[in-house]
Amino acid sequence: MSSGIKAVIFDMDGVLIDAKDWHYEALNKSLAIFGLTISRHEHLVTFDGLSTGQKLKMLSKTYVLPESLHSFINEMKQQYTMDITHQLCKPVFHHQFALSKLKEDGYKLAVASNSVRNTVKVMMEKSSLIEYLDFYLSNQDVNHGKPDPEIYNLAISKLGLRPDQCVVVEDNENGLRAAKAAGAHVLQVDSIHDVTYEKIRSFIHEVESNA
Repeated sequence: MSSGIKAVIFDMDGVLIDAKDWHYEALNKSLAIFGLTISRHEHLVTFDGLSTGQKLKMLSKTYVLPESLHSFINEMKQQYTMDITHQLCKPVFHHQFALSKLKEDGYKLAVASNSVRNTVKVMMEKSSLIEYLDFYLSNQDVNHGKPDPEIYNLAISKLGLRPDQCVVVEDNENGLRAAKAAGAHVLQVDSIHDVTYEKIRSFIHEVESNA
């Protein structure tokens, strides 16, 4: 491994786990109890990458959704997400290959997600990726979720590195803003299918060549 990039930090939903629809369905199922739903367009354009708590705060501004219901809806949403995760979350070979090779190459690896801690833990376990990670961070490890850079600042600090020694792999606007504000090199992907060993190594090579 060269002296430039030392670590790769991954967002989780839409990067390592194809869970965007799972979160959308789980939140709508929880909101439906109170006669509310959000459209797929709203989910992708407005809410993508935000924590459930952030989404509920935004919904309370738009709809008549009392804040006193937030904790109940959030709890239901996490339960529904877990149900879907246990049904659908499985190992993806090209991710296992990518992380195992990066680890072999000497890179430190971490996950920084806007999801709650238990969701990150279970998804990483069920996808068989947890063994390659130095650690994972959730929205419960910070005061401010993405697009605030706090979670990436914390990850970089825990790695004992400078921002310019880290690559962040992100897919959505809120995550991209957080990673860029933290000063890391940002590899933007469109879906979990883009997260390959070749693509990450090629990006690292490009960053180090331009340094």
